[in-house]
Amino acid sequence: MGIKNRLIFMSFLQFFVWGAWLITIGNYWFGTKNWEGTQFGLVFGTMGIASLFMPTLTGIIADRWVNAEKLYGILHILYAAVLFGIAQVTTPDTFIIVMLLAMCCYMPTIALSNSISYTSLKLNNKNIVKDFPPIRVWGTIGFIVAMWITNLSGSKATEYQFYIAGVGALILGIYAFTLPKCEPQRLIKENATWIETFGLESFKLFANYKMALFFVFSMFLGGALQLTNAYGDVFLDEFKHFPKYADSFVIKYSTIIMSISQVSETLFILAIPFFLRRFGIKQVMLISMLAWVLRFGLFAFGDPVNGLWMIILSCIVYGMAFDFFNISGSLFVESNTDSKIRSSAQGLFMMMTNGVGAVLGSLTSGWAIDRFFTKSFANTTELAGFLQTDASNEKMVEFVKSQGNSISTDGIFTNPVLMKDWHTIWLSFALYALVIAIAFAVLFKHKHDPKEIENLSH
Repeated sequence: MGIKNRLIFMSFLQFFVWGAWLITIGNYWFGTKNWEGTQFGLVFGTMGIASLFMPTLTGIIADRWVNAEKLYGILHILYAAVLFGIAQVTTPDTFIIVMLLAMCCYMPTIALSNSISYTSLKLNNKNIVKDFPPIRVWGTIGFIVAMWITNLSGSKATEYQFYIAGVGALILGIYAFTLPKCEPQRLIKENATWIETFGLESFKLFANYKMALFFVFSMFLGGALQLTNAYGDVFLDEFKHFPKYADSFVIKYSTIIMSISQVSETLFILAIPFFLRRFGIKQVMLISMLAWVLRFGLFAFGDPVNGLWMIILSCIVYGMAFDFFNISGSLFVESNTDSKIRSSAQGLFMMMTNGVGAVLGSLTSGWAIDRFFTKSFANTTELAGFLQTDASNEKMVEFVKSQGNSISTDGIFTNPVLMKDWHTIWLSFALYALVIAIAFAVLFKHKHDPKEIENLSH
């Protein structure tokens, strides 16, 4: 097997073992376990917490002591072990702790997989700029395949989604030891200061107004990404409680519908060079922010029948929202930082989006949904009005009883039935993205220079 195909297999499994549960974990949390929303925010917060320190720590280990491919394999085997264990957890507090362990194993492997690919391609005299993107696209394909398998196997609300991911991670961990050797480069000086050792030199970029502003907006956009990952599939799945939508295609295959977002992502990657040359980095980042407004706004008004086109269009727009900011933002860092701190600056960009932004977005959204956007219903009349049906509807009665409730002769529930007001939730998220877009357009100053794009291309 050629080196490209070997790296394609690695990239495919790298995101397969994430996609098997990332989009569907909300169904398991809310639908199967019936745990509350504020703590669910902490689940996605674990990704951000792990991203704050684990990529840096494993990067130092790979630079100084251990081959990158071996460290990569060990982390995936540990990740598999934790995933097998998380399926046995019975309390939300323990679940969050175990998920943090899983993310400490998984999050640094994203950067390590890139490093292994770059090194392997160089060792085989390949062109990184030309050959790496087609390899990386297979990672997104792996994510999509995992989502489909989880959905079609009936595992999207069960612990089997973690077993699917765990088996994939175990295979990848073992496979990693067969990859080309990526020996430590030992580029960090033995007498380096602790600031140099931990790659903290890039933090001086916060003294530059333009760079500091960019990193702040990166943080806010990182929060937006967590909103769609955490709640997108839950939103679609909860239409099953509305009798008129209960038998729709969207309910049964919500995860497959959501996978359109990842398909769109692969297509918009190909469009980025054109948009960068035509509009420049700032405008492309602004387009991304406006795409987030559309992503959330279309969800707010979509439904599985008459509004299905809005849901599908929202998934298509996601590709632009996600790719345009992440890639153009990375290029902005590349072209506006000194070569000596460029790698650590890229790490800082990732920390602000996947770390600080993810933590704040997860915690704040979970708290806000519980506090402001969850409705409580005490009787059949109130609930029927919200579910757009009549008080005697059999599907509604079944739903109430599935919550451990009983209904008195006058329609009163023994315990309140809680439902999320998704229309208002998505409108609030859309307003959040719109405020960020307007502030970015006004405050962030960056003139389009075609030469900047040309220099990056070479």
